[in-house]
Amino acid sequence: MDIRNEFLQFFQNKGHEIYPSMPLVPNDATLLFTNAGMVQFKDIFTGMVPRPSIPRATSSQLCMRAGGKHNDLENVGYTARHHTLFEMLGNFSFGDYFKEEAILFAWEFVTKNLGFKPKDLYISVHEKDDEAVKLWEKFVPVDRIKKMGDKDNFWQMGDSGPCGPCSEIYIDQGEKHFKGSEDYFGGEGDRFLEIWNLVFMQYERSNDGVLSPLPKPSIDTGMG
Repeated sequence: MDIRNEFLQFFQNKGHEIYPSMPLVPNDATLLFTNAGMVQFKDIFTGMVPRPSIPRATSSQLCMRAGGKHNDLENVGYTARHHTLFEMLGNFSFGDYFKEEAILFAWEFVTKNLGFKPKDLYISVHEKDDEAVKLWEKFVPVDRIKKMGDKDNFWQMGDSGPCGPCSEIYIDQGEKHFKGSEDYFGGEGDRFLEIWNLVFMQYERSNDGVLSPLPKPSIDTGMG
């Protein structure tokens, strides 16, 4: 299976416009490298530029995480899941759909298109996001949904810019990957592998750390 093509076609069929990958070095003074698929849409999220006529987008974005807020360099070579350069598959809503549709689309893709077994999937949500818990309970038993704090489940592009609580999908790779206390769900081990992050873009953080609501709640997801 060509996962990239499968992903883009899935979301194109859901009314998303396919965008090409932007340059690895962005025209953004707050970033050294493009570190997420949403970087090219930053000004749309913040209302600096008008929403496109099709308020849904999907892309396969080349990302580098070697420096800055999202720095994976120190983990490369020590885990099986960290790389400096990778492609991030993403779907985006610019004030169109929000949590319910984002969760529905993600569940459909991972279970039907990728064929993951529902019993192997675990979910993390922000500790204050009861709405996301209720939405996930339609698909996942509550004992496989874990609330976590800002460190794990609040995403932002950099020290300033668009941000919001997030929900992550994990796959249980099985007991053969259990090596110690960090391999329980929520730990830093390799048993539970994060495959997709759904960010509920609701705020913009200023340079002095103040959170202000975005013009329209939006969606930014990243798989990879």
